[in-house]
Amino acid sequence: MSNQPNRRRRQSSSTGRLPRMDVEVDFDEYVLACVFSRALEEIDAGEATATEATGLSRADLHDILTRLFPERLAPTFSLEKVSDPALGPEEELLRGMLLAHARADDITSARFAKIIARRALRNDHLWQDLGLSNQAELSRLLATHFPKLASGNTQKMRWKKYLYRKLCEAEGFSLCTAPSCRECNDLKDCFGAEEGNSRLALTKEGIELG
Repeated sequence: MSNQPNRRRRQSSSTGRLPRMDVEVDFDEYVLACVFSRALEEIDAGEATATEATGLSRADLHDILTRLFPERLAPTFSLEKVSDPALGPEEELLRGMLLAHARADDITSARFAKIIARRALRNDHLWQDLGLSNQAELSRLLATHFPKLASGNTQKMRWKKYLYRKLCEAEGFSLCTAPSCRECNDLKDCFGAEEGNSRLALTKEGIELG
């Protein structure tokens, strides 16, 4: 998944837990662990399957789970019982935009495009939908894998709002009728601080994230 070598990955072979995250561990793996934690919450609640929660295909999930995380995690997602996710028109457009701005020939960026497009359909801030700890982590993720797209957010618009605005611009229409942001009554909704509690599960179904 990552182009960087895995360094000092600590895991418990007896418990099958995810490795504790520290500065030595690749950031992409940390983000995936956060996303999988949120996915497991939805799976346990009967709200979604693994592919429906992540937007990834069975093949993508199998590859990630078996290569980056303990083998005992794979059965938790019951991949043999799920089908590839169905995409609605909105998700297809958002996924297409993200893929167009992803790093060239980088499977990791392509997979994050799929994940972000699916999780953006949820109702919370995008960083919460991804299970991240704060908006800064989302900013780092987008700047890493979609640098040109992320660099256009010079006014620090909320990321979900920004992505949908860019999508609308690409499709030739606007979600906003105000002539400028300064004259819009919903200014705070687009540019205010993305406050809230992290949805990251520190301990979930035998999986530990630190």
